[in-house]
Amino acid sequence: MKKKFKCEIDCANCAAKVEEAVKKLDGVNDAKVNFVMQKFTLDADDERFDDILKLAIETGRKIEPDFSVEV
Repeated sequence: MKKKFKCEIDCANCAAKVEEAVKKLDGVNDAKVNFVMQKFTLDADDERFDDILKLAIETGRKIEPDFSVEV
């Protein structure tokens, strides 16, 4: 399942770091964090999507404490 969310992130470098970390999570097929558009796209296993999304947000906040996603 692939879904797009509005997000808030402070810089392009942080967006790249969050994107790379989320891509490494188990069950994630792909992830994109677009700093300019303030969009977060997650492609993950359908059955565990909500749990993976929660983990992706937590991972992003560890890298950038101001990272937020509107779900």
